[in-house]
Amino acid sequence: MKEKEKQKNPLGDFLAYLAAEKGLSKNTLASYGRDLAGFFRSLEERGVTPVSFTNGNIIEYIDELRQKGLSTATLARNISSIKGFSGYQVFSGLRVDDPARLLETPKLWQRLPKALPLAEIRKVLDRKEDVLARFRERDGAMIELMYSCGLRVSELIGLKISDVFLDAGFVRVTGKGSKERVVPIGGRAVRRLKGYIEGPREANLRNRRTDFLFLTGRGTPMTRQRFWQTLKFYASMAGIKLSPHMLRHSFATHMLEGGADLRSLQKMLGHSDIATTQVYTKVSLDRAKRVYKEHHPRA
Repeated sequence: MKEKEKQKNPLGDFLAYLAAEKGLSKNTLASYGRDLAGFFRSLEERGVTPVSFTNGNIIEYIDELRQKGLSTATLARNISSIKGFSGYQVFSGLRVDDPARLLETPKLWQRLPKALPLAEIRKVLDRKEDVLARFRERDGAMIELMYSCGLRVSELIGLKISDVFLDAGFVRVTGKGSKERVVPIGGRAVRRLKGYIEGPREANLRNRRTDFLFLTGRGTPMTRQRFWQTLKFYASMAGIKLSPHMLRHSFATHMLEGGADLRSLQKMLGHSDIATTQVYTKVSLDRAKRVYKEHHPRA
């Protein structure tokens, strides 16, 4: 096979492979696409094709990113994307050698997730700002549900009416890699969801038909950006800074502090590896140490 035929659409073929064989989400595929597009541009500037790059080309590119001041996490993600693409080329017979095989991913400092105290979470959940009732009930239901279940933003806005089982007290969530899991819902979240579904949601539909649970004022499915703006608004009214990821971290941390076991928490969060869940034990331990030093008479 001629080299031009081999490299006809290497990125598109790789992303199609990841979608079909690995079942990766659209967001993950987009990350791979951005990382590799940058790498390919760098190769093109050097007159190198996506099927002929070497280990040295990879190192030069990562060094470029490092000199731009990108974080260790971003460097690690780019290396992971390149390693995945390189391995795919060998698997597909596009090349014999794997130039990224011996490439090491930089060790990341174990960044502890930031979790807010329960009192601050309550300030956001209990806000009753001067906004239209149909939005206030929708917003309250979304934020309460996210904290109640520890959902990712994509999971929250992707919920359908058919995924919610209020009488049984759980939601069916589609997470990363299109994997489904069942997560219990707290009583307050159930009550808020019922109020939203039976009232404002119907008003927001505007004679449209959709199975999506959370809708904008135009009756269209809620977007990631719109939810982020909504959460930021309510948090600012409460005088605190809060992101969707911090809300998920707070759920996990508060569950552990309340006595939840790691395996159960892993299932609720949708982590494929329990090592990802274990980072929250460090968060809880650090908080326990602070409390000990503040209150023990001989600390």
